[in-house]
Amino acid sequence: MSTPRPRPALAAIPGYKAGEPPPAGAETSYKLSSNENPYPPLPGVLDTVTAAAGEMNRYPDMGVRALHAALAERLGVPTDQIASGAGSVAVLYHLLQAMCAEGDEVVYAWRSFEAYPIAVGVTGAASVRVPLDSDARHDLIAMRAAITDATKVVLVCTPNNPTGPVVHRDELTSFIEDVPPDVLVVIDEAYREFVTDPDTVDGLDLMRRRDNVVVLRTFSKAYGLAGLRVGYAVGPAAVAEAIRKCSLPFGVSVVAQAAAVASLDAEVELAQRVKELVVERERVWRGLTDNGWAIPRPEGNFVWFGLGAETSDFAAACDAAGLSVRPFPGEGARVTIGDVEANDRVLQVASRWRAERG
Repeated sequence: MSTPRPRPALAAIPGYKAGEPPPAGAETSYKLSSNENPYPPLPGVLDTVTAAAGEMNRYPDMGVRALHAALAERLGVPTDQIASGAGSVAVLYHLLQAMCAEGDEVVYAWRSFEAYPIAVGVTGAASVRVPLDSDARHDLIAMRAAITDATKVVLVCTPNNPTGPVVHRDELTSFIEDVPPDVLVVIDEAYREFVTDPDTVDGLDLMRRRDNVVVLRTFSKAYGLAGLRVGYAVGPAAVAEAIRKCSLPFGVSVVAQAAAVASLDAEVELAQRVKELVVERERVWRGLTDNGWAIPRPEGNFVWFGLGAETSDFAAACDAAGLSVRPFPGEGARVTIGDVEANDRVLQVASRWRAERG
């Protein structure tokens, strides 16, 4: 008896794996598996959200006009160059749907953001994964060599999730200048607010100078709105329009839009919180490297343990200590920078792990 069958391409697509919740049983436990901001909403945002929730009987503004206007003013771009959605990952899905079909190729570094192969596979296009270099950074020379006549999109994640390093301005500028003009380069800057490296690229600067560059950003990380799902793209007007055509109607809720606009207004408090998280990130990184760990230079709100075959054992040791981390079996574990007590426990577990292994 025949039954409805999904498209064959879906059989090869992995399911997205979210970060695990804090382990049960420990006296105190910490979730460090999803790169969440440990701080509560920025000042004034909760009151704004509470007021906006009173309108939940109405559909949201499908044009997300208040947020797009606020972003346009903040970023110095026209509103027709902005597209938004339920997190930057949703915007990426819509972008790939707009640009790719079966037989096309999408080039990206690997390991990078776990959603990339899923988002590409859903369109029917093929992923072309280019290994990171020995410093866990994008190998842009190899990525350029991987571009073929079938390539429609190149994804560049900076800082790279989950390994942490950024792509530098000069190297990405040279890369984009050598990319064919009909290939779209997507610069994923979900963690940009945490970057302190003075040589890092500013995706918007490149976007303003090229017709084939799009920048993705989000309110989930530094702004602490992970639970409300708001992200956006900035790019050429024609590409932004194509993204909006593929977007789910009313994808950004009334509450989410209000929270994002209010968060943009809390810039001073945001800068202070980011500064505090960066100080903690540096403390954790220094503590780990002083203990002998080879940790790539982190520029997001997380650190990367390149543990290879020992990854699952390390994640289990963290779990036993009341820490949920994000393991990628056979490759490494990503650990979010949390509050001071959580970070202290990470350092303790990592130190004990190295001591037990000589």
